[in-house]
Amino acid sequence: MTTTAARVLPQSIDETLELLASGGYVGDRALATVLFLSLKMKRPLFLEGEAGVGKTEIAKVLSETLGRRLIRLQCYEGLDISSAVYEWNYAAQMIEIRMDEASGIADRDAMEKNVFSEKYLIRRPVLEALSGLPGEAPVFLIDELDRTDEAFEAFLLEILSDYQVTVPELGTIKAAEPPIVIITTNRTREIHDALKRRCLYHWVDYPNAERELEIVSGKVPDANAQLSREVVAFVQKLRQIDLFKVPGVAESIDWATALTELDKLALDPEVVSDTLGVLLKYQDDIARIQSGESARILSEVKAELADAG
Repeated sequence: MTTTAARVLPQSIDETLELLASGGYVGDRALATVLFLSLKMKRPLFLEGEAGVGKTEIAKVLSETLGRRLIRLQCYEGLDISSAVYEWNYAAQMIEIRMDEASGIADRDAMEKNVFSEKYLIRRPVLEALSGLPGEAPVFLIDELDRTDEAFEAFLLEILSDYQVTVPELGTIKAAEPPIVIITTNRTREIHDALKRRCLYHWVDYPNAERELEIVSGKVPDANAQLSREVVAFVQKLRQIDLFKVPGVAESIDWATALTELDKLALDPEVVSDTLGVLLKYQDDIARIQSGESARILSEVKAELADAG
């Protein structure tokens, strides 16, 4: 992501709210409060919530509005140090060794010092996040931490405690200034208390209808106003049904975008049935909604919006 010149961190909760709003993020005061404290105290912010509620977007907005680099560590099962922290460029090292041997250099200590230098170090997201200068520390997004195993989670404890990494061949590399750390989890497993204690915590919930309409309207400005209201009302009702995976805010935005691309000004039974795959990602959920639920929900949405004027 391209960033502008680094900005001064917000000095109050109200300024934090304004910062989020300037990046197009519709947040509440509770989020702004914990984010302000996280920035002020230089503590990681641990965001928990269902997929699609806007946790990752917070880090992206911070990067954009503060003019900081965004460094993203996308977590997955089996993530290891070589993928997350650093590794050596072995191919380039071998070429250097062969060239030294061909040149007649016999001092093995000098050769080793040469090949295990910064020149051949490949920096992965963790090491990159520790390389920021004072006043320009990056936003470090550790996304979906719950997808990794406990061993990697334990490794992060040193990073989040001291903001340093030890590379045996080079020594300890410590951040000149701690990065702005945002950790997200979809709660597919519990994260250990030792890691949570190093963070400030916030649960990111689904927004109410009013806030979600503001989000959708901001993200899909070309959508018809009536269509946006119906989309939000329909999705809000879907979340009250026991589905395998209810749609998040991201799906609401996608649905409004898709319907706008189809030149729809309002919902109708046919277009709802045809586009449910934008909202729902499991066939069992789609089949359940198509078998009468969608007509009932749409009828209720139309009636309630008509009564509201």
